[in-house]
Amino acid sequence: MAEVSAKTPDPMDIALGAAVRIRRRTIGMSQEALADQCGVSFQQIQKYENGANRISFSRLVQIARALRCRVTDLMDVFDGADMETAEDLNLLNRMRTPGALDLLSGYEKLAPDVRASILNLVRTLHAQQEATAATVVPLSMQTVAA
Repeated sequence: MAEVSAKTPDPMDIALGAAVRIRRRTIGMSQEALADQCGVSFQQIQKYENGANRISFSRLVQIARALRCRVTDLMDVFDGADMETAEDLNLLNRMRTPGALDLLSGYEKLAPDVRASILNLVRTLHAQQEATAATVVPLSMQTVAA
């Protein structure tokens, strides 16, 4: 069994925190409002959402009530086969990228043809970035002619 560092958040805590964040953002609630309803600081909500602090069951019940959902709605990511769970955890982790939820929210409001154009643009930019990264030679590897 692999040893887990005490300083590294558990992937399950990260996934649960991400689910809380996604639900909170979906209903348009701020961290401050959620914190007020749960009787904690907004910094504590940040720690829960980042997976830095574990959410106790009693706190999870408070959070679910404040978010107007069931506890099981926040824990759906843990259902299913191991492969599905790993994919869900990966998706939730990627949704923590700054701006990801805002981008997705705006994207889903666009017409299908505009979505296709944006997707093509992102793929092109990514390919260009990858090509540039592959051709950059570190200064330490370059030889200087005398």
